[in-house]
Amino acid sequence: MNSEWMYALWGGVLIGISVSMMLLWNGRVTGISSIFYGMIYSKRGDLAWRIFFIAGLVMAGFSLETLRPETFGAIRLPADWTIPTAGLLVGFGTSLGSGCTSGHGVCGISRLSPRSLLATALFISSGVASVFILKKFGVLI
Repeated sequence: MNSEWMYALWGGVLIGISVSMMLLWNGRVTGISSIFYGMIYSKRGDLAWRIFFIAGLVMAGFSLETLRPETFGAIRLPADWTIPTAGLLVGFGTSLGSGCTSGHGVCGISRLSPRSLLATALFISSGVASVFILKKFGVLI
């Protein structure tokens, strides 16, 4: 029996519970770009939780890679220029869209925010268009 869909289901459940806890207990939306931005431009007394949150994300990834390396499969990195370019474009889009996919896609949609519904639709359609174009020109296989 193929249980890959179960990993996605449990991942979604854990993300939903986590962002709900953050909103209910701390009154904050779990938008990663906003949390990271607040680390750089923090207010007094607002830095520690942000550092621990980002550190937890990084440590969770490394822990999963160490304990269950098969989870990530064989990763084939694209050409050298694509990773920094993608990072810059994501950063620009996050700034332009006033939030990232986690903030709009997970938290905003769950709150039925019209702005987040539109932003998420644009994120997804831009991603589909980018993959189509990059495959067409042979950048992605």
